[in-house]
Amino acid sequence: MRHLYAALAEKERRLISERTKAALAAKRAAGAVLGNPCNLAEGGSIGRVALIESADDLAITLAPLLRAVRSEGATTLRSIAQAFNRRGIKSPRGGAWYPSSIANLLSRAEGFLWSGIWLS
Repeated sequence: MRHLYAALAEKERRLISERTKAALAAKRAAGAVLGNPCNLAEGGSIGRVALIESADDLAITLAPLLRAVRSEGATTLRSIAQAFNRRGIKSPRGGAWYPSSIANLLSRAEGFLWSGIWLS
């Protein structure tokens, strides 16, 4: 039964996609302008500011933990990521930490270090 339900759901997703694409193509053929290019730059700017603020807040929040992990002997990006994962600290997207995400966090945190927001 589950296999049958899964197959039907997959077929319905495909049909919905096809109907949506056909409707959008018909609108374009009729000359309709899709989307809103008028506020694209403004919307992008607002979104970037929100992402930067969110990343800054996370870096400030994690600064004490980052200092603690480093003082415990974690010196490489991989070892810091493993320490965060062992402690159950979720990454910004709710998943595991990787060396690259720790590098981004450290880069942001160093910016705060030099601006005097947080010092060790």
